[in-house]
Amino acid sequence: MSSHRPLRYLLLLISLIILMVMSGFGAYRIAQQLGLADLQTTGLHRLDLYSASLEREIGKYAFLPGTLGLERDVLALLEKSNHDKSGKLEPQVNAYLEQLNERAGTLSIYLIDTNGHVVASSNWRRADSFVGEELAFRPYFREAMESGHGRFFGIGTTRGEPGYYLASKLTDDNETLGVAVIKVSLEQLEKSWTTVETPAMVSDENGVVILGSVANWKFTTLRPLEEKTRTAFDQTQQYNRRALKPLGLKELRELDHGARLVSIAKDSPEIASVYPVAGRFLAQSRPLPGTPWTLTVLSHLKQVDDIAQSRAAVAVVVTALLFMFGLMANERRRHLKDRLAAREALQQAHDELERKVNERTADLSATNLQLQDEITERIRAERTLRAAQDELVQAGKLAVIGQLSTGIAHELNQPLAALRTLSGNGVRFLDRGDLNTVRTNLERIAQLTDRMGLITGQLRTFARKSSGQLQAVPLCNALDNSLALLEQRLIQANAEVRRYCPLPEPVALCDVNRLEQVLINLIGNALDAMEGQPAPVIELGCESIGQQARLTVRDHGPGLDDTALSHLFEAFFTTKQAGGGLGLGLTISADIIRDFGGTLTGTNHPEGGALFTLEIPLIHKAGQHE
Repeated sequence: MSSHRPLRYLLLLISLIILMVMSGFGAYRIAQQLGLADLQTTGLHRLDLYSASLEREIGKYAFLPGTLGLERDVLALLEKSNHDKSGKLEPQVNAYLEQLNERAGTLSIYLIDTNGHVVASSNWRRADSFVGEELAFRPYFREAMESGHGRFFGIGTTRGEPGYYLASKLTDDNETLGVAVIKVSLEQLEKSWTTVETPAMVSDENGVVILGSVANWKFTTLRPLEEKTRTAFDQTQQYNRRALKPLGLKELRELDHGARLVSIAKDSPEIASVYPVAGRFLAQSRPLPGTPWTLTVLSHLKQVDDIAQSRAAVAVVVTALLFMFGLMANERRRHLKDRLAAREALQQAHDELERKVNERTADLSATNLQLQDEITERIRAERTLRAAQDELVQAGKLAVIGQLSTGIAHELNQPLAALRTLSGNGVRFLDRGDLNTVRTNLERIAQLTDRMGLITGQLRTFARKSSGQLQAVPLCNALDNSLALLEQRLIQANAEVRRYCPLPEPVALCDVNRLEQVLINLIGNALDAMEGQPAPVIELGCESIGQQARLTVRDHGPGLDDTALSHLFEAFFTTKQAGGGLGLGLTISADIIRDFGGTLTGTNHPEGGALFTLEIPLIHKAGQHE
């Protein structure tokens, strides 16, 4: 027996090692797969947010080049009209482009004739002005001359500033006169990306990184460039002869749904500070509509690896403990086998009780640790959700402003045209000595500027980011502000608004900026529901019921079907067509009203149409408000 004991111990040790390796590897693989699945889901949501922010940033300026064709001085300069033989037309157009560039917040605006020469530019005062430059080699010029519009990302050949070029062909009576070019900076968008924990980058069709949340990634390549491509870059000077070094991205493994495991070499402290685990990422990419670009989000694998390793360690320890407990129980049984039957039975019962107590203690300890981890994760998730909700609310407000841009331009064009006419007439009346008429024109100019200031003031107030602090808000005033921002859309839809509000109006404790966003969302949904009706009607109500203020938004559309009613406030559920919305508006609106201590409900009105009701606690009785 003694000669077989060492062999038996060796076999037990080998069995223990095999079990520990198998359990640890199995737990690691399972935890890693689950973590990667969760990380992929989160990455898809981040792709949606990054893509929406980039499309919104470019979309703000898409209409601007074409509007230059509405200025007669611009067209006259391009066709070299004989109306300005003295050379006064070029300074006027330069000054106009300079003023327009300052108002729009773009990098530069300039005009190119059909031969590719810059004839006017917003930076005409600078020593490095574009005026007189030959830009016929630029792809955006050739594309605009051929198809009417050109889009191009590159580095300026004069000042070396990177930017996105939007070009439109200008014509008069079907005659091509030249091209208007707007250069837009995407630097502010990049800065907003650097505040997010997940790195992101945008690459062009050749694999050159043109935007990135990490500074050292910009103007690097994701794959080696062919000599043909580098020659084309030298001809177009798209990247102004930058070196375009490889980023060092290496693909490790492909996953489901187009995701990949990649690594990036740590070549600088700046990159090393972004990811802590040897540069390993989960890469998810998506093409950006309307461009040859690709958006890539890189999610850190540190958290997934840490969790997988901890689960593997726990599995190994548990396996070893169970194995040791088994050995101990077996040895004890062997030593007690020759004892008296009664004492053996008693001892076995004692051992069984002790084993159960140890197992229960181990289970309780593991459960307690798991519960603590889940609490920490839930707190982190709630913070992340709150930050994402605030960003989506702000994105929704900017989207509304984008939808209203056409109406706002129309509202501002009329006063601008009147200002130009009145100021021109004022000069002629002043030469004649007709001071009364000049005074009347100046008073009308002051009224028009007040009107323009009111329009831009409402937009600036609505666009600013909410502070999150609650304050006393007159609810009828909030309704009126929301209607003012949607005025042009209501006019275009020929919608009748029936507003009911008591005097004095109810006052609630909430955030006025976020409340107006909720009202704009509900009124916009009502307009969408009645799209195509010849005379749509929207009813808005405000009243006090006990200690609650009640706001109602009712449309006269087809109402909500059973499916919509059962999933009304679920995230990503929408009845609109593809591209009409993400299905987050009602979910975020309900969360905002819940933060105020109120509720948001939706149902069908007995007389037809959908009815949404907001109930918010009053700050005090309506009769006490002055």
